[in-house]
Amino acid sequence: MGQDYYVVLELNRTAKDADIKKAYRKLALKNHPLKNKEPWVPDKFRQLAEAYEVLSDPVKRAIYDKFGEEGLKGGIPLEFGSENPWSVGYVFHGNAEKVFKEFFGGDNPFSAEFFTPDGSEVNTAFGGLRGKGVAKQDPPIERDLYLSLEDLFYGCTKKIKISRRVMNEDGHTSTIRDKILTIDVQPGWKPGTRITFQKEGDQGPNIIPADIIFIVREKLHPRFKREDDNLLYVATIPLGKALIGCTVDVRTLDDRLLNIPINDIVHPKYFKIVPGEGMPLPSDPTCKGDLIMFFDIRFPERLTPAKKQLLRQALLT
Repeated sequence: MGQDYYVVLELNRTAKDADIKKAYRKLALKNHPLKNKEPWVPDKFRQLAEAYEVLSDPVKRAIYDKFGEEGLKGGIPLEFGSENPWSVGYVFHGNAEKVFKEFFGGDNPFSAEFFTPDGSEVNTAFGGLRGKGVAKQDPPIERDLYLSLEDLFYGCTKKIKISRRVMNEDGHTSTIRDKILTIDVQPGWKPGTRITFQKEGDQGPNIIPADIIFIVREKLHPRFKREDDNLLYVATIPLGKALIGCTVDVRTLDDRLLNIPINDIVHPKYFKIVPGEGMPLPSDPTCKGDLIMFFDIRFPERLTPAKKQLLRQALLT
């Protein structure tokens, strides 16, 4: 989270398509793990691939420019979108080598090292490019999984397509294939929850595939903000109702309409707790946190002299 694709590719936001391609060509060659042995290079190489994949695609770039990384990856809530909102979200497949090969094609300067004539990965099991014959697991691949509060309230099933390199039957070459990973989201899961798919990364000689880890992130919600197991809600009421009491209607995540009576004087620090109307508890989804209501008091823009006199009599005597 928080990376700026333009900064990654050392571009400004007015960069044209040719500028994006030129920047990726230069930086990908400079930061390829086989050419640069600095420990931070693999992560940099992956960032370059993701940045290029987004900025070279007109739709993804437009969404990113308008809504940022959160809108790109988490999707735009229907309330904030247009007739055809970007609601699914973008997940980088994690295969920086795939982006590299697709970009350079037959002009790939590393093709003699990486690929056989049919495009399969060369066999490096015995002291080749990848190592010394000792199997080593690739580092975990972490991806954000953006979910709405409704997803986390009810629970849901998410299917995510990944592309990975898979060994062929000959045991020497590999090809890129797609696979669907299924995540059963449980009610009450919290941001930061990690879902691990063991050894679902790229396969290869002398490689133990990396684990793929999805980390739960919450999409912005138009009505509520989550705080642990509680839901925070801001109700806007006029000053008069803040002083004499009122009833506030709140539409819940499960589409019920709560009629909350406010019988206290609502001052700037006032809040009201509605028990059991928050998020399900992960340990027991039949139990829920609380709804905590805060208030935005709307003051009148002007008062007639008569109304001011009535207020003086009511409040100052």
